[in-house]
Amino acid sequence: MSTATETAGAVAAPTLAVWKFASCDGCRPALLDCRDELLAVAGRVRIDSVPEAAGGVAPGPYDLSLVEGSITTPEDAARIRDVRARSRYLVVLGACGSSDGIQALRNYADVADVADGAFQGRVGAAYPSPLYLSTLKYSAPVRDHVKVDYELRGCPVDRGQLLEVITAFLSGRSPAIPDRSVCHECEARGAACVTVTYGAPCLGPVTQAGCGAICPAFHRGCVGCVGSARQARTEAMALLLLAEGCAPDRLLRTLMPANPANPANPADPGHRAPGLAVARTAADEAAGREREEGRREP
Repeated sequence: MSTATETAGAVAAPTLAVWKFASCDGCRPALLDCRDELLAVAGRVRIDSVPEAAGGVAPGPYDLSLVEGSITTPEDAARIRDVRARSRYLVVLGACGSSDGIQALRNYADVADVADGAFQGRVGAAYPSPLYLSTLKYSAPVRDHVKVDYELRGCPVDRGQLLEVITAFLSGRSPAIPDRSVCHECEARGAACVTVTYGAPCLGPVTQAGCGAICPAFHRGCVGCVGSARQARTEAMALLLLAEGCAPDRLLRTLMPANPANPANPADPGHRAPGLAVARTAADEAAGREREEGRREP
């Protein structure tokens, strides 16, 4: 992409860099999908690092760094600190970087068990050497390692919101991104509440808006792929779903999959640990009742 013409005494164009960490690679291509819209700002910014669009990486410093992915290895942790040190502003893109993403599923397993093949008894075929699993104890959002100036949630991020974030930081203002839950999007499009109408567990109340309530529009509960809302009250939601008759094991499966944030940081506003604790307790109590009833049968 062309840069602003720089003449003697002219002010250099702001620099933009894009970085990848542990992710599915879905958010950075969203930037390339905005190529037509980005032409409007092409003369105002110099892109120093976009792996998919450029062959090299300028050394920096950068005015704005866009970071995709969570931090899962010691190398990731060192690299994100280096990116932070070279960036005036650091913006996290997507659910992986803000709520930990799919790779956080490994936080429910013991890395040592996986390394020695004890996990489900079949890991040895995929990982012939424990060295392939040199990793941090937990996969974690970027904010658990460095200061983050803004988090744009999404899976992948919405192109309109991405353009708004880039334009806002170039203009020196705060991004105008709605800070609300998926429930508001259900109301806006007239979709019925799947929990009230169909009795299905739904993570809409604790998930950041941005997807347009796609799953609830098709009578399916929200799975939280966009990422946790900034104040996710998972404990209250879990208690309400149990009171409405949701089976404890189903609630547990609903809360566990993706974007749980960092288990080592319970103070994280997007953490699902309180809700998971409620679901696990209820599931354990239900299992205990079943065992007791089994012993009473003749």
